[in-house]
Amino acid sequence: MFRIWAKVIKENRLMKDMTVENDSLDTRTHKVFAALEDICYAFDLEKPIWLDANVSEFKRHAGTRFTQDSFIERIPFDFLEIQVIEED
Repeated sequence: MFRIWAKVIKENRLMKDMTVENDSLDTRTHKVFAALEDICYAFDLEKPIWLDANVSEFKRHAGTRFTQDSFIERIPFDFLEIQVIEED
């Protein structure tokens, strides 16, 4: 089982959250991108751009925060955070 927890944070408050599960045999990278796509669809967001800082943070901590820098449109929150909470 592969699960990712996503949180939308504004002014240090949790505004929205959800968990995405994936049982497929895809690679870890494909599972992360598929989960992020599901999260963005559920929260009605555009997909964020993975900056170098996001990639390195995700590699080190199995999670990252997408701030305004990762989005083209203005976002009505401070950041979107994703965290892997369970891996096969």
